[in-house]
Amino acid sequence: MINLKDILYVRLGTRDLEGAARYAQTILGLEPVAAPGNSKNGQTRYFRSDAREHTLAYFDGDPADHTAGFEVASEADLDAAASELERLGHAVRVGTAAEAAARGVEAFINFRDPSGNSLDLAIKPFFSGRRHFPSRDAGITGFSHIGLRTTDAPRDEAFWTQVLSARVSDRIGAAPLLRIDQVHHKIALFPSAFPGIQHVNHQVAEVDDIMRSAYFLRENGIRIVFGPGRHPTSGARFVYFEGPDGMIYEYSCGVRLVTDENEQPRQFPFKPSSFCMWGSKPDIPEFRD
Repeated sequence: MINLKDILYVRLGTRDLEGAARYAQTILGLEPVAAPGNSKNGQTRYFRSDAREHTLAYFDGDPADHTAGFEVASEADLDAAASELERLGHAVRVGTAAEAAARGVEAFINFRDPSGNSLDLAIKPFFSGRRHFPSRDAGITGFSHIGLRTTDAPRDEAFWTQVLSARVSDRIGAAPLLRIDQVHHKIALFPSAFPGIQHVNHQVAEVDDIMRSAYFLRENGIRIVFGPGRHPTSGARFVYFEGPDGMIYEYSCGVRLVTDENEQPRQFPFKPSSFCMWGSKPDIPEFRD
């Protein structure tokens, strides 16, 4: 089994690089940073949300081109992961030194999950020597998780839990919420007709930050697509809103930790009350019944 340590970053293509970068700074509230390490900035804009050198990168490219990066522990683990993925029939590409520098890691491999989602496995992510300084007071404490689209949820759940080291915390219908540490979920798989990152989550410090941002988003003409509300699965309070190229961003706080590895996942029906216990209704395709 390939042991995942943490989720590291997302890389998102866009046809409007400057517009996406402006949104990430002025609306999302991330800190713009220079290109990682000794790499060149080129047609990529980098942003950080915690102690790492960067957690989100927008690049000039196809808006459907998404990659999520995950950390493994060592070079030996990375080599073993490449061998295992190739044995299972997944094409593996070893990143060049320049590509690794642009991702802020020492080395990485790239492959696709059974739905076609682009995934990096990387070692030794770069951390910054400076304190994180956000561009607005959104209360962000760090990049936390992603929603991924799946064209076959049971198949992809088996891949993430039997090939990769994720564990199911809960399910909403066929959609599994997957953890790789004690945090209730770092990946959520939502049935869809096509692959890609479905939403990107940043944790904030408290409910006040969620409500403050909800008013800020409305005042700035940003469409809120779900919330404010509270997930009955993770217990997190949340607000989801629309970003560039249709990407959905989420702020949340108070996510539940799973400390008992023998805890069994709960099954929730696929209906609005399974997504929000306060009564908010999602305007997100993958969340609608």
